Amino acid sequence: MKHARLLILAALVLIVGIPVVAGRVRRSGEAAHPAGHADRTLVVVTPHIEQIRLEFGLAFSRWHKRVHGEEVLIDWRTPGGTTEIRKLLESQAEAAVAAGACTVIAPRALKDRGSEKEGLPEAVIDRERADLPDVFFGGGSFEHTAAKTGIVTTATVEGAPTRVRVRISAPPGPAPFTGAYLESVYGPENRVGVERLYDDDQFWFGTALSGFGIVYNRDLLRELDLNEPTSFAELGDPRLFRRVALADPRLSGSVATLYDAILNKEGWDRGWRTLREMSANARYFSSSSTQPPLDVSQGECAAGVAIDFYGRGQSQSLIKPGADPSSSRVGYVDPPGATYVDADPASIINGARHPELARRFVEFCLTDEAQALWQFAPLDRRPGVAADALGPRHERLRRMPVKPSMYEKHLDRFTDKTNAFEIASQTPLRGWRDAIGPLMGAFAIDNLHELHEAWAALIRARADKSFPPARLALMEEAFYAMPTQRITGPGGASSDLPLSEANYKVVSAFTGRWRDAEKGSQAKVAYTRFFREQYVKVTRLATQTTVGSTAPQLHRE
Repeated sequence: MKHARLLILAALVLIVGIPVVAGRVRRSGEAAHPAGHADRTLVVVTPHIEQIRLEFGLAFSRWHKRVHGEEVLIDWRTPGGTTEIRKLLESQAEAAVAAGACTVIAPRALKDRGSEKEGLPEAVIDRERADLPDVFFGGGSFEHTAAKTGIVTTATVEGAPTRVRVRISAPPGPAPFTGAYLESVYGPENRVGVERLYDDDQFWFGTALSGFGIVYNRDLLRELDLNEPTSFAELGDPRLFRRVALADPRLSGSVATLYDAILNKEGWDRGWRTLREMSANARYFSSSSTQPPLDVSQGECAAGVAIDFYGRGQSQSLIKPGADPSSSRVGYVDPPGATYVDADPASIINGARHPELARRFVEFCLTDEAQALWQFAPLDRRPGVAADALGPRHERLRRMPVKPSMYEKHLDRFTDKTNAFEIASQTPLRGWRDAIGPLMGAFAIDNLHELHEAWAALIRARADKSFPPARLALMEEAFYAMPTQRITGPGGASSDLPLSEANYKVVSAFTGRWRDAEKGSQAKVAYTRFFREQYVKVTRLATQTTVGSTAPQLHRE
């Protein structure tokens, strides 16, 4: 029954996730191919916006016709954000293994996180018996690395149930790219800032670079008497109460990367404080990283977090032709010293129906022809087209290329004349990303009403010069408090550990990085209850009429 439910669920999600992209692309003026006119079809699942899908669909088909002699139609699937896509692919892979559509092999010796360390065999999905997409295109390196790691499930091997690892992605076949080829694309160092440009085992390849910053509405900031922001901490300004647009890190891997960059830059205590204050000012938490720039441009919010190309693109869409970018009512900034740059990869799916086409798509994405799509001006908007005819046909995409040589040869032709390799933060990763979803879900997203009430009470108390300092201190302590985690040892003895920088590794290991079905779920429920109680305490302290010995003590679990 479980296996049947998995198959049904995966099929339903896939059907629901297939958008009417082809129709929308045709309405924009040009389709990659009229239906049925392509020689072959490549299925690509992606979080990318329509403009990117349009330009890459057209360009890949032209390139493939020229290089390989046949036209290819890309069947785009857009079921949600990067995290949602990965979870969908995991469900489909698990269903394929449950149905026996796989071959079990010995653990592979990989350079990074190989399953040979745990002794688990691996399931290679049979492309003829499973119906999976060919390529996972877009999103951050974290989600693509998670796709490489895959899931552990049960397969039937020689009639016996066997635990196996199923990787969602796979290296290109029939042979990996050569080291010389990869160096010609990415340069001698596989690095941008502190991150990799491609996976050492070739499970994913960076195709573009993403930075993370702040999008803001100049008109609304002037009304609020606020300067244009230059740091994420400024999104915690009380004057922005319920005027900040944020996204849910549990649903968007890109946004989780942005919040992780804040923690890496500011450290544990200050970083969580900044995220708490930003969240307290949030009007909402969107399920998609594309929503905040839209709402900021429409005046629904004064500022918000944004992936660089979404922020710049929204600003660009409001500028009159030839006008100064600063004249747009929407601005975007990469906070100085906090610009975390991450690769935006493509991965070939384990069990891809068209592995050769998938490999060619990755190869295309790494050509100068494809890299120029990200930053060059559209060909149909240039007074004179360059002899090489590089660039998108219609849409200005405003993403940063992944190839260092593009900056060396063509920076003068970029729309945004910024070298991502020069601005990338060199701050080492602290390894706290796994806590972002559970903690922000608990202290903000699932307690947003209580958080708003507590923050409003704290703002009023801070502004009231007659407010008792001792009571204000208790309110501050309760508002910024962090929960404890009950740790049970092998002998059954338990202890409560504060969730702190010093205890992070112990708590993360105990909860299975907050993914353990029992311990992880219990921790999230306990955290949500803890924060709700703290926020209620803040609002009660704000209205308390007596102080001193009768003031309640801060409750700790």
